[in-house]
Order: sequence, then structure tokens, then C-alpha cells
Amino acid sequence: MILKEWLIPIIIAFILAFIVNRYIIFKIEVPTGSMIPTINVDDRLFVKRVYNKDKLERGNILVFNSNEDDILLVKRLIGLPGEKISLIEGDLFVNDVLMEEPYVINQMDYKKINSKDYTSEFIVPENHLLFFGDNRETSRDARFWEDPFIHVDDVIGKAGLRIYPFKDIGFIK
Repeated sequence: MILKEWLIPIIIAFILAFIVNRYIIFKIEVPTGSMIPTINVDDRLFVKRVYNKDKLERGNILVFNSNEDDILLVKRLIGLPGEKISLIEGDLFVNDVLMEEPYVINQMDYKKINSKDYTSEFIVPENHLLFFGDNRETSRDARFWEDPFIHVDDVIGKAGLRIYPFKDIGFIK
């Protein structure tokens, strides 16, 4: 009798946990420093699954499947379909308009190096997106991938809440 009292609630709890993880939110651990200072190495995040891909906006921090590295990556959405994205000496331009990026704090000193090596231009194809890490100096992102574009169907979710380390618990912006 006691087994029956406990067994049904435990089974229901496992089923609910599976449904929530599969269809609503899931947890990831960030393996690299590509998003420093926004997200740090070993941070644990809750990620809200994304179903309406038409609502994605520049600046969203998204989790997606990377065909390049065959892993889940966390990066900031920079380019939307049809846009021209230029990175010139560390400055980001969208359709030739300079963008403010307060989350990027460690820029290379492009004056000391041949700036031609640090100029990139991308035209984002339909149904694709372009992602960069906030830590531009060390992030392995679209600037270095063989195919710099991620298909919208490869986007899994939006980073929502940092749950570890405990001193940094809060929403991701």
C-alpha cells in the first residue's frame, strides 16, 4: 500500500519533468568564455525553447545546434535574414548603420595590427541567422566558421535565467 502511495506521484513527477525539459525549458552548462562578460565559463542557464522563430530579434542570446562543431552553442544574434553585416576594426554595422554594443567590452587594438585582417562582411541569406560571441577577441563564431550562417530551424532556445553560480542568479540580457 505504501509503495502504491509513493509510486504514482513519483511516476507523475518524472513524466512532468520530461515534458517540461522536452517542450518548455532545459538547462545547459556554458563550456567556454565566448560570451564573457555576459555569460561566464561554467555558468548554468535555463533556456526557454523557441517555437516562433519569426519573433527572434537582434541582440537575443540564443542556443542553437552548430553543424560546424556538432555541439550546442550559446551566442548573440547579430544578423537577420537579408541584412548586410560588416565588422570593421571592431565596429559592427548593420546595413551600413553603426550599432551600439555595450555588452562587448574587450576589443582588440585594431590600430596596432593590419585592420584589413579584421574586416568582415556578411549578407545573411533567407531563413538563416548570423551569430557572434560577446567576447570578440576569443570567441570562435561566425567570423571563423566555414559556413557562417545558422539555419533558423537549428535555433533551439533563448537563454533566460542564470541559475549558477548562486551569487550571479538572474535573467540574462
